[in-house]
Amino acid sequence: MEFDLGWILLGIPIVFALGWLASRLDLRQLRIENRQAPKAYFKGLNYLLNEQQDQAIDAFIEAVQGDPDTSELHFALGNLFRRRGEVERAVRVHEHLLRRADLSDSDRERAQYALAQDFLKAGLIDRAEDALRQLDGTRHQEQAWLTLLALQERARDWPEAAATARRLQQAGLGDFSGRLAHYLCEQADQALNRRKDAPAARELLELAIREAPGSARPRIQLAGLLASQDHMDQAFEQLSQLDAHAPQSIPLIASELVRIAQRTDQLPRAVDILRHSYAVTLAIDVADALVQADLAGGVPLQQAREGYVRHMAQEPSLIAAMRWLSHEPFAQEDAHPVVQRSIEHAARPLTRYRCAACGFEAQGYFWQCPGCQAWESFPPRRIEEL
Repeated sequence: MEFDLGWILLGIPIVFALGWLASRLDLRQLRIENRQAPKAYFKGLNYLLNEQQDQAIDAFIEAVQGDPDTSELHFALGNLFRRRGEVERAVRVHEHLLRRADLSDSDRERAQYALAQDFLKAGLIDRAEDALRQLDGTRHQEQAWLTLLALQERARDWPEAAATARRLQQAGLGDFSGRLAHYLCEQADQALNRRKDAPAARELLELAIREAPGSARPRIQLAGLLASQDHMDQAFEQLSQLDAHAPQSIPLIASELVRIAQRTDQLPRAVDILRHSYAVTLAIDVADALVQADLAGGVPLQQAREGYVRHMAQEPSLIAAMRWLSHEPFAQEDAHPVVQRSIEHAARPLTRYRCAACGFEAQGYFWQCPGCQAWESFPPRRIEEL
């Protein structure tokens, strides 16, 4: 049978046309998919900008299903889950990313940090700490250490907090000597209150003074410890050193300085310290301590009380007026109790301390704000004086 070459010549163009058509169909499908993925992504972004988180999550899930290899979509989805409080789903997303062998080092570090944030949001502190420690040596190391420090402070794990603070300081990320002094003071409190170990507490406070000579708290606590052991001369020396190292803290210890000075026959020196402080800052607590010192030194009551009047002449003060009225000369007058109660009621809110960071108010002074956990955020002056 003779083979007809014409069919072959006719079939070649047909095969070529079919191949071209198939390739065009594949390209068209690819273009459709590429158009759909960004469309879903931008739709999710639009929902997110309009604070429609439910719809945004649905759109990002659609985009991830269309392109499961896109890490950015996974990050967006995981962050949305965490913000929504769906922490388990956020953890699954970020753990899935970490299991991917093709993930870049940069994205792997980012996923590890996001996973640590998920655990924090869920309150899984131990797992969060483990995740944060795995970020050593990465570009997230600084933020991880700062987060670890905050967790250790919240857990009141002061030795670990001190170790982290020293790492941060050695890395050149700031001066943490003030915090280290607070951590040592907290450990001294624990040694004294829990174990009744006064020598260990004293050693820790002396170390805190060497760590941060300009910090007021270690000297004040050490003075209190020495006074409780009846070492009044040493207690007075610690308080008197505040005038040189932390003069802004004098209002906090003014009355205690006078009390200890009476016990050690060093009242003139205490008065000099208080007058020097008062000349720099007109603090009501210092003015009050000067009145107490005058009374302790034998100055007549009427004359000593003029200290409050002099203070009010320079700084109008309800607190000073309240303390001026609290003394004896007017106590026998019929109106005195009524007037005094009224002024005390009006002055009471003004005697508080207020955190400069969050506005938390307290009747007593705190070294760490109970509201925002900031250290030394309370100015050592009453609200009335701010």
